Amino acid sequence: MVCRAVAFFLAMNIALLGLPLAGKKTLFSLLTGRTIPPGRKAGDAIEGRAPVRDPRVDAIARIAQPQKIRYAETAFLLCPDVQDGEQDGAWLNPARRSDMLCLVIRAFGAAEGGAHEGGVDAERDRQRLETELLLADLALIERRLERMGREARGKTEAARATEERTLRKCAAAIEAGKWPETIGLSEPEKLAVKSLGLLTLKPVLRVYNVAERDLGTLAEGRLAVACRIEREIMELEDAEARKAFLKDLGLSASGLDRLNSAAYERLGLMSFYTMGPDEVRAWTIRQGATAPEAGGKIHSDIERGFIRVEVIKYDDLMAAGSEAAVRAMGKVQLRGKDYVMQDGDICCFRFNV
Repeated sequence: MVCRAVAFFLAMNIALLGLPLAGKKTLFSLLTGRTIPPGRKAGDAIEGRAPVRDPRVDAIARIAQPQKIRYAETAFLLCPDVQDGEQDGAWLNPARRSDMLCLVIRAFGAAEGGAHEGGVDAERDRQRLETELLLADLALIERRLERMGREARGKTEAARATEERTLRKCAAAIEAGKWPETIGLSEPEKLAVKSLGLLTLKPVLRVYNVAERDLGTLAEGRLAVACRIEREIMELEDAEARKAFLKDLGLSASGLDRLNSAAYERLGLMSFYTMGPDEVRAWTIRQGATAPEAGGKIHSDIERGFIRVEVIKYDDLMAAGSEAAVRAMGKVQLRGKDYVMQDGDICCFRFNV
């Protein structure tokens, strides 16, 4: 039976930031399938959505044969070019509402496309980009501290003191050239300044847009994507052809898939699944989430009235070939409210409200 529909639900919001000519627009279009409107104003941000293509969803669906498949989905926000001296611009506000920043850094030569002033230097561009974001946050912090000095005491003294202390810690880190995200703020401190949306408190992915020949040359921990090659991969309709193409490049996954995987890891996220004749669906939760918390992603009633969860391990389902076979083998686990979810769990929740 052929699945009749494919749908998506939002897993995370990622802001794409970079200098001019870094390849942000190309990457955004590849990720979301959206083209850039010709009448777009220089300061406008554009949002697009991309499915988190999960081979485990496809494998579960081949067994369950549901009417519908639902993938997780990532929202990507294409932000205006980062320019020197624009730290106070409102154009950064959409990025401040994102879950994570993706800094797109040019690492391909002038032969593959025009370069901005000073030629191509990925390390210089990374430092310049990060400096602009640090300065933007410092300006925002200084404005907030100035307002706090003038405004009436609306908060409790303890809350006000926590916010001011945290802002000053962040400002000191920035002035020392450090990202506040790296200085180990406590959860109460993060909560105290959350409404500001400080860019430098967000998790960051640094994506280097490289030429094909440089795909395997970046140091460990740096994510390389060759946008020109990604376009060729997407034009291959056959999955086996894509796999062979990637193998020839020495890659196990496309750059776009690796970007999504890196984002999940950086944000501390993982997936669990629900399956049935109507639908196979991927759900995104934080690593370390309990079973009731996972159930709450589906509906708040499940978390509130949680009783038990039936868990089938993905590998057990693949080995058995059907849910009935897994049950016959006695490999369905019944877990309580203290169960910590594992990546790849296939769940059926029992609840009562």
